[in-house]
Amino acid sequence: MGGLTLTTTVAAATTTTGTPRSRVLVIEDERGLTEVLSYNLQREGYETVVAHDGQEGLRKAQAMLPDLIILDLMLPVMSGLDVCRELRAGERTREIPIIILTAKAEETDQLVGFSMGADDYVTKPFSVKVLLQRIKAVQRRLEGTAEASDVIEHMGVRIDRVRHRALVENKEIDLTPTEFRLLECLLRQPGRAFTRAQLLDAAIGDGAIVLERTIDVHIKTLRRKLGVPDFIETVRGVGYRFRENLPA
Repeated sequence: MGGLTLTTTVAAATTTTGTPRSRVLVIEDERGLTEVLSYNLQREGYETVVAHDGQEGLRKAQAMLPDLIILDLMLPVMSGLDVCRELRAGERTREIPIIILTAKAEETDQLVGFSMGADDYVTKPFSVKVLLQRIKAVQRRLEGTAEASDVIEHMGVRIDRVRHRALVENKEIDLTPTEFRLLECLLRQPGRAFTRAQLLDAAIGDGAIVLERTIDVHIKTLRRKLGVPDFIETVRGVGYRFRENLPA
């Protein structure tokens, strides 16, 4: 794990308060490094999701719309620069802060990274403690838009991530954490069809040994709690989507 200095071991010793419930997607193929980053980010109060190749990372970013992405450049399947380019080209993902974390330390590499739309560029070897401060600095610069994104509303369905509340026509409904994350994923991008695998990534996350059909059970319960009309449509052969408009 040559990309780390000894300072990584002290990063967890000083615990400060991270942005409540902020979610960080780490796209990095070095598994030992992702473990260190996940541990320290969680100690700071962040939720973390990990992807170990560029294609997986892009898919998770598009499904989850995380609050921030830590992105390696030298990734299998799809390069980090290509991931960054795709994220910046996407209507729903172009505003997600991206911190590039890479061994490519030449000035020309950094210029390319920033030209692709990176918000910050950190070279290996690095201090996790410093990286955490860089994350917070990026979030402070964007805190106005971050606060706005904590509340999502469409067609009378509203979720508040900070207070962890879900409401339909101003009446609160009781959701499990998985149902809440599932509703958030769908509600953020009404009209977009999600596969069951994408919804699993967003609502249940890595490491869970479950079948894709598990999502069907959660959708059934969520539909019942949301009531009439049926806000969630089944997309035959694909998965599910949140309605863009009420049925005629």
